[in-house]
Amino acid sequence: MDSHLILIVLVAVALTFDFLNGFHDSANIVATMISSGAMAPRRALLIASLAEFSGPFLFGTAVAATIGESIVSPETITSGVILAALGSAIVWDLVTWYFGLPSSSSHALIGGLVGAAVMAARGIATIHVDGLLKVIVALFVSPLLGIVGGYLFMKLVLFLARGASPKVNILFKNLQIPTSIALALSHGTNDAQKTMGIITMALVMLGLAPSFEVPRWVVLLCAAAISLGIATGGWRIIRTMGAGMYRIRPVHGFNIQLTSAAVILGAALLGGPVSTTQVVSSAIMGVGSAERLSKVRWSVAGNILLAWLVTIPASIVMAAVFYLAIQRLFGP
Repeated sequence: MDSHLILIVLVAVALTFDFLNGFHDSANIVATMISSGAMAPRRALLIASLAEFSGPFLFGTAVAATIGESIVSPETITSGVILAALGSAIVWDLVTWYFGLPSSSSHALIGGLVGAAVMAARGIATIHVDGLLKVIVALFVSPLLGIVGGYLFMKLVLFLARGASPKVNILFKNLQIPTSIALALSHGTNDAQKTMGIITMALVMLGLAPSFEVPRWVVLLCAAAISLGIATGGWRIIRTMGAGMYRIRPVHGFNIQLTSAAVILGAALLGGPVSTTQVVSSAIMGVGSAERLSKVRWSVAGNILLAWLVTIPASIVMAAVFYLAIQRLFGP
């Protein structure tokens, strides 16, 4: 098959994943703002999608390089590996969306890439241990920063606002607009880059790019796809994130968004592909715990934690199966 035709297929599948990533993760950006009454749902999604589109143009492509170069050996990458990785991540996003579980698209994509590459190489030697360790550290440390940061920020704000009248809620409602924009910018910077890394990986694999450097048109397409997904909104997950763990008021929404934006953007600048779902969910738990531990519905939090733990192994297995199916249907 002509390399340009293969590229068109791979880009189409990658942009489908990118769109679903935005659709799936829209809850992370707007759920707390909607639940606290700071903004109407459609307006919140529109503002978030515009900021989401801008993010990748402002803060570089360090995460794309991590995804494209640091996880598995380039010689293992084939069109079948890329399709299997994307296919497993897409299926996982759709399944967890259907059940309203805020799982991680990042975990699904990275697990899919590892599973397909290991199956293609017939062994784990293809894995770049240092690069994968960097990814794992980013994925698992970021939620800890989310819960600790949310707890500390909330304690600080409660201390500073002690004795304030109920009118302070108006201030926190207004403050959620800039913090939600910051969160959308950080999400667009981190998550859209994962698809950029996959597409650039395909360009290098097909010999259509001399080295791993993300072209401007790839940045544009990926930013557009993820922002369109955000604008569409995954309402099932928005309900879980916005009201599933406890009743979120404006002060909570402000602290959750501020904490999440700081963690996600910091990781993006360092090239760490973190899970926005994990960070926001953890920040929600941290902020709620700062008032009282019993405030958080820990059974809902437990279901989210289970989805986190299952995502990577499930994606690895699914991608391996997808790769074998693709190989049988279309050959090596």
